[in-house]
Amino acid sequence: MTYARDEVFKALADPTRRAIFERLCREGERTVSMLTSGAGVSQPVVSKHLATLKRAGLVSDRHQGRQTHYRAEYAALAPLVDWTHEMTGLWEKKFDALEDLLQRMDQ
Repeated sequence: MTYARDEVFKALADPTRRAIFERLCREGERTVSMLTSGAGVSQPVVSKHLATLKRAGLVSDRHQGRQTHYRAEYAALAPLVDWTHEMTGLWEKKFDALEDLLQRMDQ
């Protein structure tokens, strides 16, 4: 679980990769050439970022003729969602304890 979470965090830490992933989430399946258009980077750079996203499980690909189509894999975000819930719970407990302490100090 930690390995998957770390890989997802690493993959999304790069702003270009994050933008590619977000674009796939918003627009659906896209080819490399479609993703390169408007990306501000070359096709080889986009391909390299897609490979990193694929290793992290954030995208999958489908070959059709000479083109490869990529799509976002939303389920790969589950480790981040779990981590966010865990951290939210931790901080809520800390704030509740602080609130209790402050109330006791006011009495």
